[in-house]
Amino acid sequence: MDRPHSSGLLDRFVESPLAGLAPWIVMSLFNGPGRFEEAVAAAFGFALLVFVAGRRRRTSVKLLELFDLAFFGTLAVIGILASPGAIEWLALWAGEISNIALALFALGSLLGRVPFTLQYAREQTPREYWESPLFLRVNYAITGVWAAAFGVNALLGFLADGVLHDPDDFWTGWVLQIGSTLFAIAFTEWYPEYAPNRAAQAAGEPTDPPRPVARLLDWFPPYLIGVGVAGLITDGTQAAAGIGLIVAGVAGGAVLRRAAPAGVPAPRRKLD
Repeated sequence: MDRPHSSGLLDRFVESPLAGLAPWIVMSLFNGPGRFEEAVAAAFGFALLVFVAGRRRRTSVKLLELFDLAFFGTLAVIGILASPGAIEWLALWAGEISNIALALFALGSLLGRVPFTLQYAREQTPREYWESPLFLRVNYAITGVWAAAFGVNALLGFLADGVLHDPDDFWTGWVLQIGSTLFAIAFTEWYPEYAPNRAAQAAGEPTDPPRPVARLLDWFPPYLIGVGVAGLITDGTQAAAGIGLIVAGVAGGAVLRRAAPAGVPAPRRKLD
């Protein structure tokens, strides 16, 4: 049975690995003392929504989608049955447990030579390219970046909870974890456009110029501005540091626009 043509933002989201990763991002960012049940419910609900949306779009069932449902469904049941003491412990460490679980899932898919992003990429790529070295390399790279991002977030969460004893620490509990996640999202969007044109250029084939590496940092200036504003509002930073971050974000955005002007994206080459 043919799938409906993907035309909207929701369609593109469902067909992207970001859909399967979204529940983990929700759990990673919103779990904390007194918020375990709410964070698990939000993550499980998001996982269920993605699964149902994928079936309505007639996409294939992804291993990551099933892992999402199993993991967060199990946590939801534990949240219902566990004692108050266990809930308190989970509220403290569930973020790290979730990050470690997903990092291990991603690493396992790499070791099994089936990067989890392959299932998503194959639905957007003609079958004749599925075994091409470039297609596989792109998916190995994206999966590896996500494994690293969630591993970093697990470490940052441990620093916040186990070392600083402050789950809501401005830097380790929030800002740096958001930054690593945003980088992984940006890489997921940037690399499939960059790699084919870069490979063709290296082989001396006629091609559009590769998307500049600077475009990988498009998210960073607004991120700095957001961190500066959040730091000033929450007293997470000193006033001078918050203002400095805002200024750095504005200046960095100007530098990026000058170094790599945004234009109409070049057509994406096949990953052959």
